[in-house]
Amino acid sequence: MIKAIDAHIHLDMYMETDATTLLAELAECHIEGLIAVSRHLDSCKATERLLMQAPEQVFAAYGYHPEQEIPTDNQLNELIQWIRERSSTMVAVGEIGLPYYMRLDAEAEGRAFELAPYFALLERFLKLAASLDKPVVLHAVYEDADIVCDLLEKHGIKKAHFHWFKGSHSTVERMIQADYYISITPDVLYEEEIRTLVREYPIALLMVETDGPWPFEGPFEGQQTHPRMIHAVVEQIAFLKGLPMEEAALKLLNNTKQFYGIPSPHLF
Repeated sequence: MIKAIDAHIHLDMYMETDATTLLAELAECHIEGLIAVSRHLDSCKATERLLMQAPEQVFAAYGYHPEQEIPTDNQLNELIQWIRERSSTMVAVGEIGLPYYMRLDAEAEGRAFELAPYFALLERFLKLAASLDKPVVLHAVYEDADIVCDLLEKHGIKKAHFHWFKGSHSTVERMIQADYYISITPDVLYEEEIRTLVREYPIALLMVETDGPWPFEGPFEGQQTHPRMIHAVVEQIAFLKGLPMEEAALKLLNNTKQFYGIPSPHLF
């Protein structure tokens, strides 16, 4: 079986014992690495501890997830300084983006939602990524993705990974033209929207992820999300693209290694 990399997982959100068990199981599950993203400073520190526990398997991304309250100026400055000091041991800035689901909830409840501070927060992290010459891991779906594309162009950032992306055909075309990557989750086994996206998006710009510990439905109903699930994702991508399983698996693996600058000695 071709090895695989889980291109987006919140490893710090698992219980510590579960995370330790998960890491110990990776080799037997033919999982060679994890891109472990972060949500805030404490999350970043937890991700760093996991990186130190398994440096050959965990590849860290540090950032501030947009689906939460805006940090204070002091909190933000402390986080950015912390990230700068670890630029040599991280593979990307992330997870960053815009608060699509928080905004929907506020609108559904008739509450005002001020988006401008989130634009400013995202720009701060895009500038950080540009200054560190790091890729960005993005939480940006539907109409938010077009706004983020504008900001990526504004700041000259070429290496962008939109995780668990969903959006219109026009947005998809724009992202393909810009060579932005997306990653596919286990819901490709049962969500037609995601299956259509896989058919449209070039395999040269695809990766696979779990977004664990987020739970899934279909054949994964009731299971704790585990990186081994991405083998089923790879199989579905191969089917939807009409490719042999091994060819698709190798391409998806190499896409992830190239995007995140993961050297081959870690993986073989």
